[in-house]
Amino acid sequence: MTIRLPIDDALPELLQALKAHGRAVLQAPPGAGKTTRVPLAILQAGLCQGRIVMLEPRRLAARAAAERMAETLGEVVGQTIGYRVRGDVKVSKTTRIEVVTEGILTRVLQSEPDLPGVGGVIFDEFHERSLNADLGLALCLEVTGALRDDLVLLAMSATLDADPVGRLMGAPVVTSEGRSYPVETRWLDRPLGAQTRRLDALIDLVVQAERETKGGMLVFLPGEGEIRRTETALAKRLPADCTVRPLFGALPFATQRAAIAPVKQGRKVVLATSIAETSLTIPDIRVVVDMGQARRARFDPGSGMSRLVTDRVTRAEATQRAGRAGRVAEGVCYRLWAKGEEGALAAYPPAEIEAADLTGMALELALWGAEPGDLSFLTPPPEGALAGARALLTMLGALDGKGRITKHGRALAALPLHPRLGHMLVQAGPDAAPLAALMAERDPLKGAPVDLSLRLEALRDTRAFQRNRVWPVNIATLDRIKVETKRLRAQSKHHNELSPAAMAALAYPDRIGQRRKGDVPRYVLSGGKGVVLENADTLAAAPYLVVTDTDGNPREARVRMAAEISERDIRDRFGDQIEWVNSCAWSKRERRVVARQQERFGAITLDDRIWKDAPEDTVARAMLDGVRDLGLRLDGAAARLASRVELVRAEGADLPDFSEPGLMQTLEDWLLPMLTKVRSGEDWKRFDLLPALRARLDWSATQELDRRAPGAFVTPLGRKVPIEYGGAAPEISVRLQELFGVTRHPVVGGEPLKITLLSPAQRPIQITRDLPGFWAGSYADVRKDMRAQYPKHPWPEDPTLADPTLRAKRRKS
Repeated sequence: MTIRLPIDDALPELLQALKAHGRAVLQAPPGAGKTTRVPLAILQAGLCQGRIVMLEPRRLAARAAAERMAETLGEVVGQTIGYRVRGDVKVSKTTRIEVVTEGILTRVLQSEPDLPGVGGVIFDEFHERSLNADLGLALCLEVTGALRDDLVLLAMSATLDADPVGRLMGAPVVTSEGRSYPVETRWLDRPLGAQTRRLDALIDLVVQAERETKGGMLVFLPGEGEIRRTETALAKRLPADCTVRPLFGALPFATQRAAIAPVKQGRKVVLATSIAETSLTIPDIRVVVDMGQARRARFDPGSGMSRLVTDRVTRAEATQRAGRAGRVAEGVCYRLWAKGEEGALAAYPPAEIEAADLTGMALELALWGAEPGDLSFLTPPPEGALAGARALLTMLGALDGKGRITKHGRALAALPLHPRLGHMLVQAGPDAAPLAALMAERDPLKGAPVDLSLRLEALRDTRAFQRNRVWPVNIATLDRIKVETKRLRAQSKHHNELSPAAMAALAYPDRIGQRRKGDVPRYVLSGGKGVVLENADTLAAAPYLVVTDTDGNPREARVRMAAEISERDIRDRFGDQIEWVNSCAWSKRERRVVARQQERFGAITLDDRIWKDAPEDTVARAMLDGVRDLGLRLDGAAARLASRVELVRAEGADLPDFSEPGLMQTLEDWLLPMLTKVRSGEDWKRFDLLPALRARLDWSATQELDRRAPGAFVTPLGRKVPIEYGGAAPEISVRLQELFGVTRHPVVGGEPLKITLLSPAQRPIQITRDLPGFWAGSYADVRKDMRAQYPKHPWPEDPTLADPTLRAKRRKS
């Protein structure tokens, strides 16, 4: 007897919508039965002429869905129901429903856009917003508009805000409310303290949940590492009748199925990643323990590197996880956070297109012959990330200078690999297959030195490696790499004798690193970024590396996998990209202009020589940066001239800007021609700015400046005394005796000069703006004091009648 599922109530409305519109969006909670019921209902209603293709985000989910539907029909997989995933196909001529992983649809569309033999496409778990699902839907929408108006399209989602998808597709939204059992949510009393180890707290919570509840338990953790550590810890703390099963995407299929299957006796505890949120059914779960974290891939277009980050779950993800406890009976969900923290959670996880490496998508778009704006994307790809992806594809020769796909690009698009690894496989041939498979997988030797050759050694002879090496080997990962190696060998042709490092360089031409000077093994990459190795690593002294994996730190990434490469290999592989570059620049560290001739591959320098005959104008231009670094150093006569000009400009005169900011902004106009002999900070100290500043003023400007703010006061003796304009008023300093006979106070621009009168020893004795008043008043007191101090100098009773002088009295003979 067929068990009735919540989705059954919504099927009539869904089938009617598909019949009327050919498209629909189905929103149904996890466990409603949409994955296994809907494709069969569409088939039985005869809505599609041809096969129904249903997309699943994961291989395990695709296989499981196909098996459940085949079981419903009393068949085995491969008859009416089949599946197609990477490395495993079970279909036949009688197959009417084909469950595939998402990337397979793109391959089919690119080879046969009209999808012959396909009557409908179902996007299951569309709420996960994977890159392949977004692209697949965009391509299918274009196909229905141009080639196949009869193609049935259905997007199914668990917790997605379905209205935007409905508008994008021009389709009605059908909702299934579901009938899950009540789930009691239990939060922490208070948030975890800063010093609390989150994984330890989770393990304690699992032990507590085991004591307080009954039934199968599903524990959500962010990744394999946390799952393995939790599995080890729980083995010592849970009762003997508890069976602990790990569940994550990289496990062998048989192990994954064991996690899903009920246990014969005792209690099952499944430790899972987000793989168990929606797309898998684990039938006997009544308890969920949620660590509250999810691992997501983020791509930094600036560094060209992806990294996995651990984020807090969103409210949608937390809801999905809790719902797993209410599938078969009333359940309990334990959350490793306090209830008050719930409001800080984001509503939905970001779409993969917003944060992923878009190189594969950019290649698919070029192969399709479309710009992103030509297609209907729910979330358009970010322009910066897409531009970076296209730049990489151009570097690999997959796109030409105008962004069009090349013959080589078509070959890369046909391979089930990232374009980097596909390029390596095409260029190097079958010998590159092990390396391509290795770099596409997670590291099988965690904790080992970064050297890629160690991984290849373990791959060639695992037993011998385990005997002779001390690092633990992940056998399951190595087995997957070996299977993938065989598959890739069959897809590559021409042999090309290359070292593993040279092969890796083909995939990562922008990550060839050159060791910087110094004790710490820091490297500059050909793409311009910096990376660092552990000091004790076996490759720490290598002059050149190819970096194939890092932790993705945007400031200075730490190398996780690399191979030592020789300079000869770099020259042999990339000779056409190596060029001599003349470099003339200001060095802040050396405080001088450094002129070099460098042989460069990207940002790394293979040869470096002094540029002996660097042109003077090139040196001068570099020295301008030195001036910007060191500052103008306006003093003396140059400072006085600048002050005069600024004073007259403030009065409205049309003169050049001589303020320091103004001079700095116009350095190229007035200073550049004068710097041909200046190359260092010491040269700049000796440089006289006055001629360069004077050259900014033409004859008429100089005349107006001298009229309105003369540069000097001419004493009665004909001596020019510089006028200072930097203070509140123009001022001079002059020996008192030199002004004998002056009966009118000197004036500049209608303003009395501020005069500091000096003693014969050049010390200030009086400041005045009224010289006649001084002579008539306080001079008498000054004369009395000065005659005693300087008896050899003249101090006449009436200075207005005396002759100016700088001499002492004549000696009596």
